[in-house]
Amino acid sequence: MKVQVAIIGAGPSGLLLGAMLHKAGIDAVIIEQRSADYVLGRIRAGVLEQGTVEMLDHVGVRERMFKQGLWHDGFEIGYRNSHHRIDLKTLTGGKRVMVYGQTEVTHDLMDARSAAGAKTVYEAEDVAVHDFDTGKPRVTWRKDGAEHELSCDFIAGCDGFHGVSRRSVPENAIQTYEKVYPFGWLGVLSDTPPVSHELIYSNHARGFALCSMRSMTRSRYYIQCPLDDKVENWSDDAFFDELRRRLDPAAAEAMVTGPSIEKSIAPLRSFVAEPMRFSSLFLAGDAAHIVPPTGAKGLNLAASDVHYLANGLIEHYQEGSAAGLDAYSERCLRRVWKAVRFSWWFTSLMHKFPDDTGFGQKIQEAEIGYLLGSTAASTALAENYVGLPLEV
Repeated sequence: MKVQVAIIGAGPSGLLLGAMLHKAGIDAVIIEQRSADYVLGRIRAGVLEQGTVEMLDHVGVRERMFKQGLWHDGFEIGYRNSHHRIDLKTLTGGKRVMVYGQTEVTHDLMDARSAAGAKTVYEAEDVAVHDFDTGKPRVTWRKDGAEHELSCDFIAGCDGFHGVSRRSVPENAIQTYEKVYPFGWLGVLSDTPPVSHELIYSNHARGFALCSMRSMTRSRYYIQCPLDDKVENWSDDAFFDELRRRLDPAAAEAMVTGPSIEKSIAPLRSFVAEPMRFSSLFLAGDAAHIVPPTGAKGLNLAASDVHYLANGLIEHYQEGSAAGLDAYSERCLRRVWKAVRFSWWFTSLMHKFPDDTGFGQKIQEAEIGYLLGSTAASTALAENYVGLPLEV
């Protein structure tokens, strides 16, 4: 079988790339090792930058998103039993973010791909990429006991941090940078109304907390926890009691609790792999970079990678130009490192570090005080939160 582009991974980055290529008339097959139900069952981010919303609109998956998604013009920072609003729309000249779960984005893109008759292979075992440095790349896999091979012009590795794409690159051709944070996030999903109409990020002596949402009837809450903590240690009541302790009194009083429908602990890390292109193999999304979820950048960074990669491939096939593909890695990484910096900074600002000294605590307090009292500092936060501009 021959195709122009083979996409490894049917998460949101692979599906969005497939949608953009399909719209441009470029033939692409998506190969995913998991089932469609498994992919949809992953609970992930829920804040979309305006640019990501525009990309999804461009590929025709706007109906549910604009009907169910919640535009947010700002968010709250809780500190010392009070809260301060970051007015995104005013500080950035009209930009804002949308709360719409990654699961819903994936669902919309899956449905659109199915309706278009574009091919996705699910439950592909032993996926492997070959010869991407020879000009004749191939992808192989096994399904239902049969071996399959796909020849292509390019391979897009959208298969996440643990995927085969980055692991297939020779060690001497890639450099990685990583910071592992000394805590995790314990998250709970519940069918309860959110405590506030906007997100609340809370810096508290007991640790960080985040009040988020997926809709006006489904809430997503997080608290900072030790890396060695276990979900089994936390009943629903214990979680909500701890969450209340980390919020200002008004928010704690307003909280409606209910049974959790999902509970998990996620470690936090910053990770970048350079470069993001290896001849005809391109890495995108979590295959190339991971950021802590504090700044809501993971899915949005993946979308910006897809923007650059799709435009480069379209330029290659429609104009015969390699300029966009040649610039792909450099363009992506400039934006990636800015997002990594912002996510690291926001994480450092809002969390309690177990090995922190008195000096470090005082610096954090001074930084928060400056942020909450300075329009310039709040503007810098808002500009990064809504998403830095994409290069033309």
